[in-house]
Amino acid sequence: MLKSYASQPFETRGRLFDEKLSTFRSPFQRDRDRIIHSSAFRRLKHKTQVFVEHEGDYYRTRLTHSIEVAQVARTIAGALGLNEGLAEAIALAHDLGHSPFGHTGEDALEDLMAPYGGFDHNAQALRIVTKLEKHYADFDGLNLTWESLEGIAKHNGPITGPYADPKRHPEGHALSYALKEVNDQFDLELHTFASAEAQVAAIADDVAYNHHDLHDGLRAGLFTADDLIELPLTDRAYADVDATYPDLEATRRDHEALRRIFGYMVEDVITIATNRLDSARPETAQDIRDLDRTIIRFSKPFFQNLKVIKSFLFKRMYRAPSVVVERERVTVMVNTLFPLFMAKPALLPPEWRDEIDAARDDTQLARIVLDYVAGMTDRFAIQEFERLCATPREI
Repeated sequence: MLKSYASQPFETRGRLFDEKLSTFRSPFQRDRDRIIHSSAFRRLKHKTQVFVEHEGDYYRTRLTHSIEVAQVARTIAGALGLNEGLAEAIALAHDLGHSPFGHTGEDALEDLMAPYGGFDHNAQALRIVTKLEKHYADFDGLNLTWESLEGIAKHNGPITGPYADPKRHPEGHALSYALKEVNDQFDLELHTFASAEAQVAAIADDVAYNHHDLHDGLRAGLFTADDLIELPLTDRAYADVDATYPDLEATRRDHEALRRIFGYMVEDVITIATNRLDSARPETAQDIRDLDRTIIRFSKPFFQNLKVIKSFLFKRMYRAPSVVVERERVTVMVNTLFPLFMAKPALLPPEWRDEIDAARDDTQLARIVLDYVAGMTDRFAIQEFERLCATPREI
């Protein structure tokens, strides 16, 4: 049974294009299925999480990360009496707009697009699900519900107004054109917090990457279990494993410790969210949006421990020398491909030709080139760079 403050599927604010209800699925379950079957979702298989996709078969990609986020989101939403289908849909869609090479590619495209209306992956995800997926006879995009679009846009918090995070959205800063396009069509109430389900998807993202980045970093040899034993939370996890399973083989020991850390995070979120919901006493999903704070979050002591872990990961993993070298290499690729396509748009595939011909100025052309480059997988971007700009020996 859903709580009264959960997003009720048959009270949805609807879709941009009216459709008949599905016989067997709720509107949010239908959103989830469309996301899973989209081309953009499949491309996440070959997009960077931390390690570039070709560096190893066992490291997380954006696809496996998104699946793990969705699993965590379903668990938390179910425990709190929220709508699991909506939480899962937002979780699966939250990284659809990521460019090749993860945050490195995003940073490069942000700089390149600064004169043309900006770029961020959340706004690009909205553009994908409202325009760039072109498979359905009656509309462009996936025609998702308002609640799913809102969650994609605002799962990290309000974008405008007094509660917007100034680090993400400085006051007076113009909206990304991709976000503005969607918001002009379908007011997403950018000044409020998102639904509880969207907030669950956001915290599930934190849970998933804090867990799997520790796992991938161990596998890559960037740090050891002895390093992790010096950190909060991980010290308790390893101590519990060693007490329960003395002399356990190293790989199994690491796995047992990391799954406990996973459990600590989920349990903390559920406990704190339950307490905050009991205190706030929301009666509807809109009551959650109208609060002056997030309702789904870690406890303050737990969050401080996670900050120590994140700082460790930043130094030992995200800025490890081998990772930095790869970041520099792929930044060159993005910074070369984008200007090349701007100067020679005829290099884009034939199916992009009509849009290129219709572009009236450099801004419109840049947005078409961005859609193309941002949609590339790691492997395709590397292949295009090698084909158009260099020989393999030169990179």
